[in-house]
This record gives sequence, structure tokens and C-alpha cells, in this order.
Amino acid sequence: MGECPVFHERQRLELCAVHALNNLLQRAEITQLRAEEICRGLSPNSVINPHRSLLGTGNYDVNVIMAALQTMDFAAVWWDKRRSLESLELSEIFGFILNIPSPISLGFLSLPITRKHWIAVRQMNGVYYNLDSKLKSPVRLGGPRELKAFLQDCISRGSCEILLVVTKDVEDARLWINAEDRGT
Repeated sequence: MGECPVFHERQRLELCAVHALNNLLQRAEITQLRAEEICRGLSPNSVINPHRSLLGTGNYDVNVIMAALQTMDFAAVWWDKRRSLESLELSEIFGFILNIPSPISLGFLSLPITRKHWIAVRQMNGVYYNLDSKLKSPVRLGGPRELKAFLQDCISRGSCEILLVVTKDVEDARLWINAEDRGT
């Protein structure tokens, strides 16, 4: 087939935020230790850190993701789901990090409750991939139309947040959104 190999970290503990960042970057850049350092930096005087799980197994919040991206000259822009996805200027967007509901299961038993889960979506060589760490391997979404359909499906299920990952320059100039939509 000749497709390029896609870096894909699989889910471990509650480290989906770490995996989403690394899958987005396509390299093992952020470690659990680095995420813990970021947590301490965000709440240096806290006995119980509000940016991660009480047990220290991960479950990092959006602040950790945003701080990690900032150290690499990226920014996370919260996507207002009331806007049309057609407003996105995809050529200016490095990738996406989504926070989606994820079912909880105990072995073969699926429980009727969900938790929030971070996933990455990124384009490589003209193809968008779902890089969810809970998947056995990356899932090829396709081009811009298929990406927008995937994002719309996530939004329509409710309880989904989308972060656009862009460079600082793109964030500052708001280039991630079509020119006619920048003023709104």
C-alpha cells in the first residue's frame, strides 16, 4: 500500500492526555514525569493537585495539555461548537485534540457510565487519522470532508470538546478560521 507509518501510543493507566499529545506530535515527547512537573507548576502549593487524578495515575486536565503545547510553541484554541465546521481553515491547523465520552468496562462487562477521554486527530500526507490511544491502531478518516464528518459526529453525540492545535503565529492572527469569520 505504501502508506507512511503513523506513530501511535496505546492507552496505559489514565495517560490519555499524554498519549494524545504524543500521537499528535508523532513522537514520544511528553512523559508521565513531564506531565506531573506541569501539574506541580500549575498548582505549586496544592497538597491535592486539581489537574490530575488523586492517585497519580494520570487523568490530566485541559490545563496540562495547554501548558505542554505552550512549551513547544503551539497553542490550543477552544472550538465553539455553535460555529460551522466549514469555518475552519484546515491548512492552518496542526491537529486536533478532542475530549470525548468513553465507556467504562470491566473485562467483558460494559458499564452504563462514561468518563472523559482525550484523543488526537492529525493530518499526515493529506490524510486525517483518528489517533485515539484506545484503538489498536490509527484509523484513517480520509480528507477534509471525512474529517469534518468525524468532528460533527463527535459534536452531535454531546459532551465533546474540541481543541484546535495551532502554532503561536496562527493563534495570534486567528488564521485558523476563514477570513470572513474572523470578525465574529
